[in-house]
Amino acid sequence: MTDSTAENGPHLEVRVWRGDDSAGKYVHYQAPLREYQTILDVVTWIQRNAAPTLSYRFACRVGMCGSCAMMVNGKPRWTCRTQVNKVAKGNRLTLAPLRNLPVIKDLVSDMSEFFDKWQEAQGRFQPSATREDAVASVAPQSAQRRAADAGIECINCAVCYAACDLVTANSKYLGPAALNRAWTLVNDVRDSGQSARLRAVSGSGGCHNCHAQQGCVTYCPNELNPTASIAGLKRATLKAAMRGEL
Repeated sequence: MTDSTAENGPHLEVRVWRGDDSAGKYVHYQAPLREYQTILDVVTWIQRNAAPTLSYRFACRVGMCGSCAMMVNGKPRWTCRTQVNKVAKGNRLTLAPLRNLPVIKDLVSDMSEFFDKWQEAQGRFQPSATREDAVASVAPQSAQRRAADAGIECINCAVCYAACDLVTANSKYLGPAALNRAWTLVNDVRDSGQSARLRAVSGSGGCHNCHAQQGCVTYCPNELNPTASIAGLKRATLKAAMRGEL
């Protein structure tokens, strides 16, 4: 099926996934090719001019929220920051919802599984003090603070989750983002949930599944290194096991 309503002049041939997991297919569109164009610009043009029922997510267009992430020519990317001229192959694009997640409709993935795994990894702060206590002092140059700093800029876009072949092979694997979050909390001296957290990330879907292929590192838009965080969890859980704490 083709819906071609592009303006005169250079154009892109765009294949877009339409439908859901049970009844979906690629539909072909033409969109105008413009200078400094992003993938999100292309999707927006198609929705406004050729396919008004096309579903997709975006929020700000300035590379902060990550909600516009989708598969672009088979690679997970933020579409608001991805320039067409850097990824188009012969003026052709293939756009699909993020891999490793159920599809709600068209380019919209169901993120529930992704966030459920954050909960499974105990990725929430467990305070060790109350509001009546003095504010804890955390030394900025301490080893733990630096380890946490290296991973705290994750914004939950799920690009790393879509890039991870281990998630594809093992649906129970917690994934890079959830484990990266757990590592930042393991290094938070104010947190009181370490025992439960280390047990959670050492289980059958935990950190020891990672093969360090570094797809998460390759595609993280914020240039984080979840593989290094997962390696830290491997060391921490092994030490805890040797101490008889797991």
